[in-house]
Amino acid sequence: MSAILLGLVGPWQIILIVALVLLLFGGRKIPELMRGLGGGIKEFKDAVKEDEDEKPKSKE
Repeated sequence: MSAILLGLVGPWQIILIVALVLLLFGGRKIPELMRGLGGGIKEFKDAVKEDEDEKPKSKE
């Protein structure tokens, strides 16, 4: 899926998105936002891993 999205998003679109984020949040808030996003992704991965570990393994 990410390959499809990368094909649709070119360099000018990425520059536009970065410029909009800078205008909306300012340079000081971006590290805080990225830390929060990284923490959320880490919690999600941990929850998925925990869920996979709890599934009973069948030996059929």
